[in-house]
Amino acid sequence: MKKLVLTGAAGNLGAHLRGPLAAMCDTLVSTDIVDNLGDLAANETYVKADVGQMDEIGPLLEGADMVIHFGALVDEAPFEELLGPNFIGAYNVWEAAYKHGVRRVVYASSIHAVGMYPKNEAIGIDVPHRPDTFYGLAKCFAEDLGRMYWEKRGLESVCLRILSCAKVTNPRAVGSWLSFDDMILLVKRAIDTPITGFSIVYGVSDNDRAPVDNSGARHLGYCPRDNAEQFAEEIYASSEPLDPQDPSHYRHGGPFAGIPLGNSAMGLFNFDKDSNDDPS
Repeated sequence: MKKLVLTGAAGNLGAHLRGPLAAMCDTLVSTDIVDNLGDLAANETYVKADVGQMDEIGPLLEGADMVIHFGALVDEAPFEELLGPNFIGAYNVWEAAYKHGVRRVVYASSIHAVGMYPKNEAIGIDVPHRPDTFYGLAKCFAEDLGRMYWEKRGLESVCLRILSCAKVTNPRAVGSWLSFDDMILLVKRAIDTPITGFSIVYGVSDNDRAPVDNSGARHLGYCPRDNAEQFAEEIYASSEPLDPQDPSHYRHGGPFAGIPLGNSAMGLFNFDKDSNDDPS
């Protein structure tokens, strides 16, 4: 690759991706809305830009082979707050990619695009959208945008439906965990697979209790290596019994499925504050 563009480079997932992406290309352009990222790789450039503003994000995609779009507001919020970064931002990235002849968009989608499915349904990559929040609705919009740009304009997309990329601290994560190493591997396969067309793949490690079916995305060659079962005994022993009537426990979206629309869900996750945790 001559040039890759990474949005959301200041986020926890973006921070883990910068080094591996820099090793895959001649030039990595990282972007976010913070003033700076600190130390950069030798072939990395940082540009402060808002994905919700076409005049800021659009020019960065000129000459790019692919864009890895991880920039967004990562939480449930009122629709008006998500409109710019999550909805318009997705449009700006795909439209700029098309105008500049970018080959592929690799997009950080989320389980929340299908978060209202019950946990006892092992959903595949082809189930209809069933968002749990406005945040999840934005993921549905971007996935549909990606499919349309592929079918109408020939721009490839790989949508990574990340479940939970965070330290395993709760019973849900025993099934939904995506390790950082597997997340990096997933992004690499989304980039180096020769032909993807429009593809969806679940971002989850090789967990014994993974609640989703990735068999329809085998063409991407994603073979995760980590398994959250190593944490299961300790997590289950230290957790209170779960209420099967609580959507937070029974639906794929976890806490996002149980909150009122527009309310933050981040405070409901039991994250290790000393680690680089990030939900889907």
